[in-house]
Amino acid sequence: MHATIGDRIVIRGKTVERPDRRGEILEVRGIDGGPPYLVAFDDRHESIVYPGADFVIEHTESV
Repeated sequence: MHATIGDRIVIRGKTVERPDRRGEILEVRGIDGGPPYLVAFDDRHESIVYPGADFVIEHTESV
């Protein structure tokens, strides 16, 4: 898995009662864009995240 600062992430909810969580990657702490990632979630919570099977990266486009 590879990410850069500014990419968006989606962590899929595992049940209907648990909605998806979305956030922005603030720091990439692994080698060559690998995890772990410091993420600022849309609810303003920040957390260190190690991706799992329910994790999707939405890459930002460079201009």
